[in-house]
Amino acid sequence: MQEKILSEVAKLQPEMKEWMDFMHENPELNMNTPNTAKFIAEKLKSWGYDVAENIGKYGVVATMTIGNGAKSIGLRADFDALPIIEDNDLPYKSKIEGLSHLCGHDAHSTMLLGAAKYISNAKNFNGTVRLIFQPGEETMEGAPSMVADGLFERFPVDAVYGMHNMPGLPLGKIHFREGETMAAVDNWEIELTGKGSHGSMPELSIDPIVCGASLVMALQTIVSRNVSPWKNSVVNVGAFQSGIAGNAVPQKAILRLSIRNMEPELRSMVLDKIRSITKAQAEAFNCGYEIREGVAGAVLVNTPENTKWAYEVAKATFGDDEVIYNMLPYMGSEDFAFMLQKKVGTYCMIGNGDTFMVHHPKYVFNQKILSKGAAYWVALVENYLK
Repeated sequence: MQEKILSEVAKLQPEMKEWMDFMHENPELNMNTPNTAKFIAEKLKSWGYDVAENIGKYGVVATMTIGNGAKSIGLRADFDALPIIEDNDLPYKSKIEGLSHLCGHDAHSTMLLGAAKYISNAKNFNGTVRLIFQPGEETMEGAPSMVADGLFERFPVDAVYGMHNMPGLPLGKIHFREGETMAAVDNWEIELTGKGSHGSMPELSIDPIVCGASLVMALQTIVSRNVSPWKNSVVNVGAFQSGIAGNAVPQKAILRLSIRNMEPELRSMVLDKIRSITKAQAEAFNCGYEIREGVAGAVLVNTPENTKWAYEVAKATFGDDEVIYNMLPYMGSEDFAFMLQKKVGTYCMIGNGDTFMVHHPKYVFNQKILSKGAAYWVALVENYLK
């Protein structure tokens, strides 16, 4: 059976490349993904799925039931892009200025679409398959929005599974970990308000850039001087925006932060430190400040039993050398964590080889593993719904 899956899914590789190329050329951002959602939904409808659209805004759920089996399985992929300029010369490079698929979400949806086509043709299962395609993973909005819109009440599943590509891991090898696997993320924005002036008269100003620069350095002490070296936490200032002219003192400065933690108590301490340090720094430089706290993240916790089961299925499908158990946890974050708060399941990594990291302008998903990712999904379905 496993050889048939691999050989038949491999035949879909040219089509999958076309689907991924199209999505890569036409990226859409965060929760505003109507065209990508329509593209995915139309493919699924053409293969005979019962397709529900606009779940949690632009989420798509495709359902197929075969036989009289009572069990149901959910497979999830994301499809939103990033506000980063792509620095590649790919023949399918992004056509949208300032937006690009530099995390591989176009590939994730392509792999699930490949599995969807195979499953609809083979119908080698007894039960219900739910294919979940979601926007807004990068902003931690998509999964919570779909869950809040009744995802699992309207489309019940016994377990749900997800997968992400990962640069640095050996190409095509699938990695599993039970328990805490990815960190909770908090995306915050801090706005500092000063008093603008001519650059030749700084004494008349309140400089938000100087305040912001001091704040950036002060925030670095949170992890280095408050978190044990045996624990994991990240406070990253990824954007510092202020002013447009060298001969002026601007009125405002904006800092955008990505904060990641694995433990609730540690997260609470880190966030409180950010609040108190921001207040102290702003007061020291006579600036006003506002902290805008984004959607709170969640630690991704893989269910041990489901993780071991998926690992065994992958090992039987691809061979012992192609799967790895108990990989190290990642400080990256995933809103699939919110689905795992509602349902048992697991989230694995498929190696992208020696490439630039996701979110890097030169990141490229290795299309050679499209069919392998699709075969993994098929194997889960046919084993879960025997």
